[in-house]
Amino acid sequence: MLGLVLVLGLLSFLFRKELMVLGFNMILAPSVEKTLKHSYVPLKEDGQQKVENQSPFSLLLLGTDQRKNENGLSDSIIYTVIRPKDNKALFISIPRDSYTEIIGAEKIKGARKNTKINAAHSYGGPQMAVDTVENLLNEPVNYYATINFNGLVEVVDAVGGVELPVTKLLENKNPLHEKLRVEPNKPIYSGKEALMYVRYREDSDFNRTERQRIFLKAMLERMRKLNNLANIPKIIEMAGENFKTNMQPEFVLALAQQAILEGSSPAITSHMLQGEGRNTDQWYYILDEDDVKHTHDVIEQWLDPEATGADLVTTFSN
Repeated sequence: MLGLVLVLGLLSFLFRKELMVLGFNMILAPSVEKTLKHSYVPLKEDGQQKVENQSPFSLLLLGTDQRKNENGLSDSIIYTVIRPKDNKALFISIPRDSYTEIIGAEKIKGARKNTKINAAHSYGGPQMAVDTVENLLNEPVNYYATINFNGLVEVVDAVGGVELPVTKLLENKNPLHEKLRVEPNKPIYSGKEALMYVRYREDSDFNRTERQRIFLKAMLERMRKLNNLANIPKIIEMAGENFKTNMQPEFVLALAQQAILEGSSPAITSHMLQGEGRNTDQWYYILDEDDVKHTHDVIEQWLDPEATGADLVTTFSN
């Protein structure tokens, strides 16, 4: 009997990932798939593209201040390239005040053709945000995922909080900005504190977008931990109306299964589009054309299925 226990224990250790996948497929996947179907909102071009599970693909991540039936501004805009085979991800942060052409704005009464990029989602939801980012970077957006701030708070709390490297007090003091305060050196931060962390704006655009990327990495690591697997259905259910995507549930589940087998968070390369602030009729972030072009070239390489992980550009000159 003792020998049998030892053998079973050894097999469980050697095949723990496979057992986790089995449990995920048999117990969690059915409820997750059902919930994801309610969050599925396709775009007009979705029927013309198909991305295989192992192929590189692009994902536009949008954090919005949506309220009720409004689209809301996109406070966080991150163009992401995922390379499942290499377990690598590229995060390109686009400052929300970036001055650009809003694709389709001419069809919206009162909309401005050229303005801050965060207005695209407010004017026309995910479709206009995707069209505008594709035009800016001259690269395709295969998928999008939006979550509003209520959803972010609930998801962070559902995983028991998140670890964040806050080493000094973050506090908005400008009376025109929303009041927020995040204390430093806490072992874990709540959903409300995490939201304040990513929205704090009184240092620089670079630091703000870097905090958004740090938060995403921290959440990926938190979600990867075994004790959070059983919470996945509850987390997705909590997101509910706060989360929208055009990724088919089957595609999401296949990626989740691979993430379990990988057993580690992806290696992430990060960059924020470079530019400078300028006041005209209001304050804008004017993007550097050379940096946008270089970023386009990097994205194109990352999306190339023939490129190897060793060939990928992983550093930027900021």
